[in-house]
Amino acid sequence: MITIIDYGVGNINAFVNVYKRVNVPTKIAKTAADLEGAQKLILPGVGHFDHAMSELIKSGMREKLDELVMVKKVPVIGICVGMQMMGNSSDEGKLEGLKWIDASIKKFDETKIQQVTRLPHMGWNDVHPVMSNPLFDGLEKEALFYFLHSYYFECNNTADILATSEYGGEFTCAAHHENVYGIQFHPEKSHHYGETLLHNFAKL
Repeated sequence: MITIIDYGVGNINAFVNVYKRVNVPTKIAKTAADLEGAQKLILPGVGHFDHAMSELIKSGMREKLDELVMVKKVPVIGICVGMQMMGNSSDEGKLEGLKWIDASIKKFDETKIQQVTRLPHMGWNDVHPVMSNPLFDGLEKEALFYFLHSYYFECNNTADILATSEYGGEFTCAAHHENVYGIQFHPEKSHHYGETLLHNFAKL
């Protein structure tokens, strides 16, 4: 059972549809009570960092999520801004993050980007796992994922870097610390590559 955290930010139905295709049951959590007994969690997110953090706090789920993730060690994956929220802080806002992974969120240096339209980083890009991890089973080579972001996740501990991509230089696009996973790209928009990754998360 995958519990998808619905705090008003992110396309929840897209994840439900992916898991229907691979025959994995899902549950949508909108309150702390809905999170009771969660076995695996997805934290989606789009838009501005502070807005997403504010909405999560307003949902009343923050404290329960900290208990599940940090105390009970329930596997969780953050996606796009959901990943960024797992860090300590962001250049995009003033609020503190969840601090589930020791990382800071930085804005891309536009002077290093060669494309005419520099930000956001939008479209398909290669993802290169830098360590063996079941999340990337079957995706070790030539995996392409869809990105849409102007900020990236900078791990303070290099051991937490799970995969990298290139945009004006190498950046971390997937991170992992104990039971916590974060991915900057959108698996729900990445066709069979994303379906494979989300199915892998269900099997962790």
